[in-house]
Amino acid sequence: MPNYRIDLEYEGTRYRGWQEQQNARSVAGELKRALVDAGADVSELGGAGRTDAGVHALQQVAHLRLRRAIDPGRLRLAVNDRLPADIHILSLTKAPDNFHARHDAVLRSYLYQVARRRTALAKRGVWWVKRPLDPAAMVRAAAVLPGLHDFRSFCERPQDHPSTKVAVESVAVVEDGALVLVRIAASHFLWKMVRRLVGTLVEVGAGSLPPSSIEDLMSGRSTLVSPALFTAPPSGLFLERVLYRGDGPLPPVVAAMPVTEEP
Repeated sequence: MPNYRIDLEYEGTRYRGWQEQQNARSVAGELKRALVDAGADVSELGGAGRTDAGVHALQQVAHLRLRRAIDPGRLRLAVNDRLPADIHILSLTKAPDNFHARHDAVLRSYLYQVARRRTALAKRGVWWVKRPLDPAAMVRAAAVLPGLHDFRSFCERPQDHPSTKVAVESVAVVEDGALVLVRIAASHFLWKMVRRLVGTLVEVGAGSLPPSSIEDLMSGRSTLVSPALFTAPPSGLFLERVLYRGDGPLPPVVAAMPVTEEP
């Protein structure tokens, strides 16, 4: 059965996430509809990560198994013509028969954009935090995240996961114009984990929590607060990269939607 790799980007505001759903619009649902309309005989479509409602992607990866072969270049053009403007296929190429977008991924990175000013042009791609932030305090708080840790405290419905332990490869907190960017790269992620980590880091940056809060919450020592209270909105979150064996390192952290400082 012919197998293909799809790399795509999308602005997730209008969708209930990546995964196909019965009674709601999803990115995978729109992609599958466009594939069928373009003449593809779809057997299986699977993504590297199940982005939640309202979350965006700079590079989502999917595998596509067809019942009959089709020219990938022509199919890409035909599908893009049929997709809504907020979903776009970057590349569509022939893949090994056993390629699986989720199982074969070795690293995923998410980028979160916190805006320190109101913006008209990037509103759908940021979380505007009105309180002054101290990025240096956020950096200190995030320093404990790399490594294998139990992120149960930062997970929605931890009982739905076979394990709440996640190997975090790296964390970066970077200032870029009027933005504070947070990138977290890991083997995989738990439901709402990134948004709760970012929300807690913002509380640290705003001075509402000490930098030790992240470590205390991970260890279970803190009983005063719950990360669920600080869940950042989906608008600022992007699935940034999905890496496979043989891929190079992650590029430098840059904004998906730059926001300059006010004059």
